[in-house]
Amino acid sequence: MSGDKPEFLRFTGHRAFTQRLVLATLTGRPIHISKIRSTSATNPGLAPHEISFLRLLEAVTNGSLIDVSYSGTTITYQPGLITGTVAGAGSAGDIIEHSLPANNTRGVTYFLLPLALLAPFSKAHMNVRFSGPGVITAATHFAGDVSVDTFRTAVLPLYGLFGIPPARIELRVLARSCAGPHGRGGGGVVELRFASQVRLPKTLHLNRRPGRIRRIRGVAYCTGVSASHNNRMITSARGVLNQLVSDVHVAAQYDPAPLVGDKAGTKKKIGIGFGLSLVAESSAEGVIYAADVVAPPEGGVVPEDIGTRCAYQLLEIIAQGGCVSATSASTVLTLMAMGSEDVGRLRLGREVVGREETIGLARDLKTFGASSWGVRDVDDEDDDTGDLLISVKGSGVGNVGRKVA
Repeated sequence: MSGDKPEFLRFTGHRAFTQRLVLATLTGRPIHISKIRSTSATNPGLAPHEISFLRLLEAVTNGSLIDVSYSGTTITYQPGLITGTVAGAGSAGDIIEHSLPANNTRGVTYFLLPLALLAPFSKAHMNVRFSGPGVITAATHFAGDVSVDTFRTAVLPLYGLFGIPPARIELRVLARSCAGPHGRGGGGVVELRFASQVRLPKTLHLNRRPGRIRRIRGVAYCTGVSASHNNRMITSARGVLNQLVSDVHVAAQYDPAPLVGDKAGTKKKIGIGFGLSLVAESSAEGVIYAADVVAPPEGGVVPEDIGTRCAYQLLEIIAQGGCVSATSASTVLTLMAMGSEDVGRLRLGREVVGREETIGLARDLKTFGASSWGVRDVDDEDDDTGDLLISVKGSGVGNVGRKVA
């Protein structure tokens, strides 16, 4: 291998697109991704949300080189330094403005989850505002993205387990929006302010029993429809959950539908819909389960069905066991792999470990130089949950920007 040319890690397809770009940025390894929807006759190459994520990655790093082929089916990415919000480097004041296109079909958490993984390793604070006609703050019915409420209440608190103070992480929802017609566009505004930068995440040992559910919290949201939809969702969800847990509190959030202009200059209301986010907190510290259900963009679903469905989905996720649900498993496992060179342990349910996303993450981490995971049954004679204990050795990558500083 020539000393002048970096050795690219090669991948194919669009699966785990953001995950691979994040791992490349954290480890400093250049990657080459080919055959991105190359067999599609109608929409080959990168999708609008993937192009937008590449632009976001370029804005929060310095020195990154991104090369996209003419057809959009092949990209090469050489990562730079994660700088965060630096004056004059794509930021307006103390914040980076990132606009999402009107044909975006992914929820804003598609961008927030990988951005939050990069933020602790940034040289400066990571302040980004998502705006434009494509911001969907609700969960997405087709893509399966979680809502901003689930991200704020079930994912961000877990950063505290790694010595990253959640008190210095703020998520502001300035305007809400569900997915527009055919699942495209939204018109919401979301701001992430991540001021918890660390040298190395602490080693995590979350291998105890998950404990019992002590309380359930949630947010019922609706945009552009009657505010009574919130009460109907809350009542039907409580009808299921109050039989099991007495401490159930769900907040109601109503917002008018955002006005979004089209190419002709006329403005119309899009992003009309409603949904429910529920979070269950265990008696064991750091154990959180979350569920998200939203009405489909074409409608045809009553609020009572959404509330009942979300409550039963939460119960199913709790029944899967483990200390971390599928929503946040990839975040926790990635931070464990990037932490100090010590072995951390995480208790997960068998269904969570067996998911395609979890297995794909283990393979990608191995490709990027991290150690293989150790997997074994939980050693407890009185425990018949069938949970697995995952051992992850940190790679000690840490914050390169802090090293330089």
